[in-house]
Amino acid sequence: MKNKTKSQRTFSVLIEQDEDGYYVATIPALKSCYTQAKTLEELYPRIREVVDLCLEVEEPINMKFVALQQLEMAG
Repeated sequence: MKNKTKSQRTFSVLIEQDEDGYYVATIPALKSCYTQAKTLEELYPRIREVVDLCLEVEEPINMKFVALQQLEMAG
């Protein structure tokens, strides 16, 4: 019998901090795949958990990280 192993995948994860101090992680390659936590220590295991859950229902979009830019706008 062959051992089944999961293929290795790499995802870009965007982590931001909201106005209440919570860290919010978004995985752009998976639609509506995000999680949040009060600390980064709590956030990291939640990211893996939410990615596993999202992969159960959808295939990721092939994306390659290029850059991150912040845009400030008046208003």
